[in-house]
Amino acid sequence: MPDSSILPAPTAGAQSRPTAEPALIVLAGATGDLGHRIAQHLLQRGARVRALVRPGNTKPEIETLRQQGATIVEVDFNDVGALTYACVDAACVVSAVSGLRDVIVDLQTRLLEAAVAAGVPRFIPSDYSIDFTKLPAGSNRNLDLRREFGQRLDGAPIQATSILNGMFMDLLTGQAPVVLFGIRRVLYWGSADQPLDFTTIADTAAFTAAAALDATTPRYLRVAGEVATVRDLQAAATAVTGRRFGHLRPGGLWLLKLMIRATRRLAPVPQEVFPHWQGMQYLHNMFTGAPKLAPLDNARYPDIRWTPLREVLATAK
Repeated sequence: MPDSSILPAPTAGAQSRPTAEPALIVLAGATGDLGHRIAQHLLQRGARVRALVRPGNTKPEIETLRQQGATIVEVDFNDVGALTYACVDAACVVSAVSGLRDVIVDLQTRLLEAAVAAGVPRFIPSDYSIDFTKLPAGSNRNLDLRREFGQRLDGAPIQATSILNGMFMDLLTGQAPVVLFGIRRVLYWGSADQPLDFTTIADTAAFTAAAALDATTPRYLRVAGEVATVRDLQAAATAVTGRRFGHLRPGGLWLLKLMIRATRRLAPVPQEVFPHWQGMQYLHNMFTGAPKLAPLDNARYPDIRWTPLREVLATAK
């Protein structure tokens, strides 16, 4: 059980909170990159943050958040009762956890059950992706797990909002094999004119924090810091480096699909969250155009400044 000295006595739910009191947001996954940023943006917006962490977690982000005003609660994520107690009086539960079935489906289901039992009115799941609702089952393992949990969430008596943000723009500086700075090429499959959605981790966190404090959010919110084609990526990389970038097309989407199958067969590593073939699946999904985000909700919170593509690519020079 969590430390009772830092939690309020159980009440009838979030609606019994004094109206003048800042909203309380319960956050799971606060020690990860995205979750840590969400917590900081919530605190900047005046919210009270109760960050749930596993017992014995010693990551430095915990002390940082504590010093910034967040309440840190150690809780057993396998214990629905303990999670329920930790969710008492929250206006919204936000999940920013990362993992495979044991996390995205199982852990989040327990967190959802706890939120419902505690009378929490709203839940934001750990989706943060392209629009998987438009993709066929089996086209992306990690997104299939999000779809599965989403079905459970839709059946629960709680208001849910998923944040969909495309690809994290930050990945273009090295982790995602798209903008190849070494050979000055932009790698793509299919069409160089297919619009793609990108949003920085920081902007996704800022938008999620705003949404967590907004009781009027719909089931899905879609944002893209910038929508860019391969030709746009090529022009942006050329502009920020001062060196001309070309593009590289190994083949069509059918070839990429064959490569995904071969890679998964030769190096399955099923326990890794992001093996090489998983990243290839994500790129294949994007280049098909099927999960294109529309309409975009970027203007919902006017105070958020969306980081442009060129600004991110400039950090990789």
